[in-house]
Amino acid sequence: MRTRFLLLDSRIVEDTENATLVPGIAKKHESNPLFGEDKPWEKRFDNLYGNVIYDEEETLYKIWYSPFIVDSSAQGMTLEERDTRKYQAPRTREMAICYATSTDGITWAKPELGLVEYDGSTANNILWRGDDKVGEHWEGPHGAGIFKDENESNPERRYKAIMKARILSVAFSPDGIQWGEAITCPAADVAGDTHNNAFWAPTLGKYVGITREWGRDDKGSWRQVARIESDDFVEWTKAEVVLEGIDRDHQVYAMPVFYYGGVYLGLAAIHKQSTDRVWTELTWSADTKTWHRVAPGTPLIPTSENVLDYDYGCVYTCANPIFLDDEIRLYYGGSDYLHFGWRNGFLALATLRPDGFAGYKQKTAGAPAIITTTALSYAGQPLQISADVEKGGSLTVSILNDASQEIAAAQKISNSVTDAPLQLNNTIDAKQIRLKFELQNATLYSFSFGEK
Repeated sequence: MRTRFLLLDSRIVEDTENATLVPGIAKKHESNPLFGEDKPWEKRFDNLYGNVIYDEEETLYKIWYSPFIVDSSAQGMTLEERDTRKYQAPRTREMAICYATSTDGITWAKPELGLVEYDGSTANNILWRGDDKVGEHWEGPHGAGIFKDENESNPERRYKAIMKARILSVAFSPDGIQWGEAITCPAADVAGDTHNNAFWAPTLGKYVGITREWGRDDKGSWRQVARIESDDFVEWTKAEVVLEGIDRDHQVYAMPVFYYGGVYLGLAAIHKQSTDRVWTELTWSADTKTWHRVAPGTPLIPTSENVLDYDYGCVYTCANPIFLDDEIRLYYGGSDYLHFGWRNGFLALATLRPDGFAGYKQKTAGAPAIITTTALSYAGQPLQISADVEKGGSLTVSILNDASQEIAAAQKISNSVTDAPLQLNNTIDAKQIRLKFELQNATLYSFSFGEK
């Protein structure tokens, strides 16, 4: 039974008055950037394509990221040099997968794994590089999405990767470091030249992959988000396009997806063609097929306005947010200049308040915002609320029955709360209820049914 409800989920919202749904406030961490291209083999992070987990078993943060280890570097270049010299990728360009760890998620170490040779030495944190030369290029693991599969019973397949290696491919590992051979997935029949990302979809009982396809017509080509699915992570369905930008100027470059609060959330990297900059916006889906944009054009994680700041040019969110008791951690790859230009890359961190992906607030000042939910099955659990309330603001909650009659009311909330139990003036004697929220200078993110 679903117990947590994010207000961004339109399926649970029956009516609104003077209310608008807005993205949450992502705070960039004071320690940013967390690390940069500080190893000889880290020539260009490009989009980083990071995948972060907190491993409960090892009490360790882990990241897999994909720098170009053979490329032209922007290290030491001035803004004038970047503007006067057009960036061109070298004929021989190679992407690899690197690995780093952290005990606190802020200070990261790049261990010497001793697995892969670079420039005559294996003293590096590269765990996978290309071994199949095609023309002047090594076909390395491009845009790898990696995760630890808690649903997997086979210990040799506990870690899973999806990537482009000539074509879309997958691989398995017992520890996230030692990987088996890439297994090609020709049936997917998709470009895959982006940050590929896959996950177990609990509402579908299968794996879903999010990747890239290209739309083409007589005016040119544009990026599209494509979806594939699999029962075993080896045999995949043919890709289907599930999301595009709002226009040709705003293209969806990549979209890491995860399940939380009864919905699938997507962190869409929006590449604005006319400015060549990239930021992150929020999307959601009930089924991973039909996607809804939250305030299109409004970033969840914006780029900096300071030229050559660590994320002035690009913000590409890593796969797999980390959910802590007091915050949600969104790691991302930042670049200090334009997407197609000379740029240096970094790992950075932005945080949201708990459940703070998006919330309802007043559309216009003065009149309150009113949000009424659809009818929800109820079995007597405590009702809990997560909201930000400004000084002098308030949030009131009424409990309605099937006939939309008030059967209970909660004590007014006048400060910010997370999963705060509602103090009701009456016992709720109903198997279905609606919640009616009234907001003054407040933002409502979620409600939940607690444990009895």
